[in-house]
Amino acid sequence: MSDAQDKTSYARRIALAACMRNEGIFVLEWLAHHRALGFDPVIVVTNDITDGSDTLLDALAAKGLVTHIAQTVPAGAAPQDSGMDRVLRHARDRGISHILHIDSDEFLALLDGSLADLMTRTEQADVVAVPWRAFGDSGVTHWSPGDLVTERNTHAEAAPVPRETKTKCLFRVASFARATDHNPLDPQVDDPVVMTPDAELLDNRTLYNAKSARFRPHYIAARPKTAQLFHYAIRAQDCFLMKNDRGDGQGRQGEAKYHLNSAWHRKANRNEVEERALADCAPALRKTLAEWRADPAIAKAEKACQDWFIARRAQLLTPENRAAWTRGKVSI
Repeated sequence: MSDAQDKTSYARRIALAACMRNEGIFVLEWLAHHRALGFDPVIVVTNDITDGSDTLLDALAAKGLVTHIAQTVPAGAAPQDSGMDRVLRHARDRGISHILHIDSDEFLALLDGSLADLMTRTEQADVVAVPWRAFGDSGVTHWSPGDLVTERNTHAEAAPVPRETKTKCLFRVASFARATDHNPLDPQVDDPVVMTPDAELLDNRTLYNAKSARFRPHYIAARPKTAQLFHYAIRAQDCFLMKNDRGDGQGRQGEAKYHLNSAWHRKANRNEVEERALADCAPALRKTLAEWRADPAIAKAEKACQDWFIARRAQLLTPENRAAWTRGKVSI
């Protein structure tokens, strides 16, 4: 059997995976959006939870809506890297063919066609590199219960920028031994095929470099029209500042990355144009969320996450901490 036949001869089972810590106030929207696209299963790995989101994920798992894996991160390991080791073991045990690994602030936007259409276009690919598109805070300073990120944050950069835009990868499980935050690694096939969501070919050298998060040619990697990853890295000023409490998925804490007006804040907080591709889907999303919240265990667990965030925000975002976590002058 040829390599081409090998890649298309079995049924596809496409999973979404994320590693999360204290993201309880955002879980339901993120999960509902991606389940509506057709991802099944959705796998969430958590560690060191203090906001109650582990209880929320367990309640969702009891309804068959998510697979929750609680991990203890080995000393010296990055939570996302060890989490993806768990995800890949789970995927191989259950015959999952493809995984898209993203974060809770990233939403796949299918701008032309369905998930099935995307998979058909790119059926020969070992990796589909989906470019980020940065969405800013849209002037929002404070999160409130009931907010939907995709409905409220409607301002973004005009388009992904070549040489700047990073990607996240939808990849074939059998083709790689491991994965990190942006890419699968350790290819198990010769010359793995990398495509954009539009099925344009990209160079695969990034797959041999654990520190790389961009594919070449840069101008091709940034120009897909059929799918992008809407990246809501800011959400609201308070949500962004609260990341100083959590640290990032690579285990780093105490850095200036999550300061207002930091280099990362300026790069991610893009509000040049209005983009409503996901905002216009809010009515259907809210209907799904209402159905889920009718379950008492889910509703109670989500409320606990919201209460935790509000209390922790009041404790953490003092005038002194806001000043320490702000570079220059920002309207708060």
